[in-house]
Amino acid sequence: MANKTQPKIIELAEYEARQLARDEIGLDVGEELWRNYGGQVAVDFPSPKTGDHWRLTAQGWVGYIPVSKELGIALRPKIHLSNLFRMLEYAYRLESFRFLDDLFESKSLEEFYERLANVLARRIVDRSRKGLYRAYLARTERLPFVRGRLNVRQLVRAPWDVQLESHYHEHTADLEDNQILAWTLYVVAHSGLLTERVLPTVRRAYRALQGSVTLKPFGPKACMGRLYNRLNEDYRPLHALCRFFLEHSGPSHEMGHHTMLPFLVDTARLYELFVAEWLKSNLPRMEITPPRELYLVAQEPVHFESSGTPHFDIDIVLYDATKTEALCVLDTKYKAASMPTSDDLAQVVAYAEAKGCNEAILVYPGPLTAPIDTKVGDIRVRSLAFSVSGDLDEQGLVFVQKMIEGSVVSAHG
Repeated sequence: MANKTQPKIIELAEYEARQLARDEIGLDVGEELWRNYGGQVAVDFPSPKTGDHWRLTAQGWVGYIPVSKELGIALRPKIHLSNLFRMLEYAYRLESFRFLDDLFESKSLEEFYERLANVLARRIVDRSRKGLYRAYLARTERLPFVRGRLNVRQLVRAPWDVQLESHYHEHTADLEDNQILAWTLYVVAHSGLLTERVLPTVRRAYRALQGSVTLKPFGPKACMGRLYNRLNEDYRPLHALCRFFLEHSGPSHEMGHHTMLPFLVDTARLYELFVAEWLKSNLPRMEITPPRELYLVAQEPVHFESSGTPHFDIDIVLYDATKTEALCVLDTKYKAASMPTSDDLAQVVAYAEAKGCNEAILVYPGPLTAPIDTKVGDIRVRSLAFSVSGDLDEQGLVFVQKMIEGSVVSAHG
């Protein structure tokens, strides 16, 4: 398990360039940053163009990059941290952790990460004390003794073989449910973000699993769509937390004998998840005049008829619960803009055409100086803001009210 180092931290604000003296970053470290994290940080090397300075510009990501044991890059969001934490809470359905308010007092994203890791580790320790979830798994092994059901055909064919092929069921904790927990603890421990306040708890949780659970790598998708019963229902929030950690852990890189994993949040993806989950949670409880029951599908794939043709995923499709046709498509755009681009318009119109609906909405994280409300053929296209400034729930109510005003969403079917 990883040890915490104390590197120098360079802070970069989202989409803002920062210049550093040539001697503040070694050339090999700068090249490491450019090669491994060029998508998260634009790196301009010292040159006459930059006044012989390094110029680093954070792209649409926030989080922490352990570039070396001596240097870390902290990517700071433009939005208030408390709102970023609330967005993460909605996006990863962490509301079941009733004590999350304490986490929202974190002074940085790294501190939030560490506190959340502590929550996960403590929950896993508690569950291991009660007993890990177990189930019967079918096994087939060649054994020197009889266990379960013998493969009689194999025994007749080779009666001299002392290794008997047996089929049996084993009651085991070495299940995906627990393997996901073990792998997530391993990833968290190697992030380089944990201090000695939390690292011992994470190690203790890992040791509680180590004796009976195989360490296997998992991606965030393994945490989604899982089946739960009365014996493992308490794993649901644990897997939600695991998804959070696994989705924001980028590729590792070696630093001496240490493997470090960055913590990186794609803010555009987070905004998309947040808007969808906020609407899922709040839209059914909202009064729509005239009354109408709505539901939405996030990341709905649209496939083309010809085989081999790529498909695309629509951010959000809004449906009338009593009918099968789509009412509206929504496409989130996490970027500072004065007006929608022609590419934005073409994309959302294509989505509406694919779903056969007449409403399309481009959703931005703040008001545009030149919003649109126009028609492209038979499709009404609007730009609306689901602002990430101020109280998010209030901003969501404003967004929904504007979305349904004069639209097919509020009309009688």
